[in-house]
Amino acid sequence: MRLSEEIAKLLGGEDPARIAYTVSGSGAYLRNVRRITEFSAVHIALTGKRGGVVIEGEGLEIAKYAAGDVVIAGAVHSVSVTG
Repeated sequence: MRLSEEIAKLLGGEDPARIAYTVSGSGAYLRNVRRITEFSAVHIALTGKRGGVVIEGEGLEIAKYAAGDVVIAGAVHSVSVTG
């Protein structure tokens, strides 16, 4: 187990191997993304080291993808955690 995972487990914090996300009125910001597995204007699926996230909405586009961070622009209607 990596040190950051051990610290999160001991302190009850977020799992650094899972995707963390924040949704705003005009899109979403996600951390710890490893891969974009599906992409369309209404559906985006992302995977992390453990688990994934599916985003549904309208006019979705990937505004930025770098170093595990993803910024999605568009009207986000729902976010579902998988795995």
